[in-house]
Amino acid sequence: MHTMASVMEDPALERHFKGHKDAVTCADFNPNCKQLASGSADKSLMIWNLAPKARVYRYVGHQDVITGVQFSPSGNLVATSSKDRTVRLWTPSMKGESTVFKCHTAAVRSVAFSHDGQRLVTASDDKSVKVWSVHRQCFIYSLNQHTNWVRCARFSPDGRLIASCGDDRTVRLWDTSTKHCINCFTDYGGSATFVDFNSSGTCIASSGADSTLKIWDLRTNKLIQHYQVHCAGINSFSFHPSNNYLISGSSDGTVKILDLLEGRLIYTLHGHKGAVITVAFSRAGELFASGGADGQVLMWRTNFDTKSYQDVLQQHGRRSTPDPPPHLTDIHPRGPHLHLPKPTAIRISQTVADTQSSDPHVVELGHSVHRTTLLKSRAHLTPTQAAANGHHSNGLPARHTASSRVGGWMGEERTSRAGAPVWSQTRDSGGGRGRREEEEEEEERGQTHPLEVLSGHPSSLDSTLRHIVQQLDILTQTVSVLEERLTLTEDKLKECLLNQSQILQDVRSSGERRRTESEDTDGSPVHFT
Repeated sequence: MHTMASVMEDPALERHFKGHKDAVTCADFNPNCKQLASGSADKSLMIWNLAPKARVYRYVGHQDVITGVQFSPSGNLVATSSKDRTVRLWTPSMKGESTVFKCHTAAVRSVAFSHDGQRLVTASDDKSVKVWSVHRQCFIYSLNQHTNWVRCARFSPDGRLIASCGDDRTVRLWDTSTKHCINCFTDYGGSATFVDFNSSGTCIASSGADSTLKIWDLRTNKLIQHYQVHCAGINSFSFHPSNNYLISGSSDGTVKILDLLEGRLIYTLHGHKGAVITVAFSRAGELFASGGADGQVLMWRTNFDTKSYQDVLQQHGRRSTPDPPPHLTDIHPRGPHLHLPKPTAIRISQTVADTQSSDPHVVELGHSVHRTTLLKSRAHLTPTQAAANGHHSNGLPARHTASSRVGGWMGEERTSRAGAPVWSQTRDSGGGRGRREEEEEEEERGQTHPLEVLSGHPSSLDSTLRHIVQQLDILTQTVSVLEERLTLTEDKLKECLLNQSQILQDVRSSGERRRTESEDTDGSPVHFT
């Protein structure tokens, strides 16, 4: 790490959020920048309030890994997609209500709002991209030219285009008025994992399991930038709203920051243990979040976007290990070129003490309060079933694919004692508490309870209510197990009765046949003793 890694223009870790019990697969900031949503392989959606010491909401309802999350432009809804083949619309409040969209026939890999908040676009393993009406809560149309799983789909800022990509190694561009595929970019060496428009809608970028990131200019349909700065598949990326920068998260365990105007890598961030699965800038770009296989959500302050672009260049020029000077061929938007990793890229192994992330109170929602409206489907989940199914498995399903966005997360998972990132050094900054003090507090706190009763201060009433809720939870699960056993017993009884009646029938028919044969032989009836 070079000597100027602590300058204010460098990105800095602000907080880490712990609460997910498995890999964090997706994240998004509320447009009001007061909340951060994350989805996980533990099947839960968590809404982190960014105010210090604020409560955290955990929403339970999905039956499998959550793969995508996004706030609506107004911030009053959160959409999630899941491997359970559904999309849910949540109201991020204490009620924890959600509405279910069910029309895909396989895992849903991504969900995104249009910029006016009227539509949703989803991508699925059933090889289709589907568009939905948010207010009417119904399916509108489907786009069906992909020949393999579709990993990601996004609306352009003006809503006239949709970009999608997937395991057929293509990135497709669709016209939302004619529903036709108007362009197809096919030069991928592996699965295309993620796609998005820049904020002006003039370019799209896509990333691949082959560790490349490509940017196309939609006005000329030309590849204008091609980066190969990661050493494993890229799972997610996000454009800064200025369009000058892009962050990417990879299975190589790093977050990289690209300078798109200079066409080069400027920062490598080390904070996660194992794959980085999701990255996202806030709407204004002053913050960004990263989530990974270590189950953590890290929130970073951008910093490098606070100065004018010329000042940033001058700052880089003064560094003790400056990057090579930019070349004319690297300036956006000249012809296609390949950016290979440079050993002089700035590596940030954070030394900033995280003073705001004492374990927050988790409020668990969705067991008995969510309403479930399955569209075009016969299945209806009862709250009892949701409670019974919501907790059993925290792991990923047994079948993994080769794609870097799905497979390989858990193999690289290594966490420290408390699940926090293991930094190279520790430093107490500005009134922060020492590490020993934090460890003692963590030991006193112990495990976070699954449900925090809402009150100003914990009391004996709180603990009594919490105990009652836990007992009810156990009772619900016991009842569901008993129901299953009764059903099995009934099935066995039915089977026995059927077998018995079949045997009696066989005996009768056998006796009648023998009687008939005897009468045919000697003309007189045969009497059996």
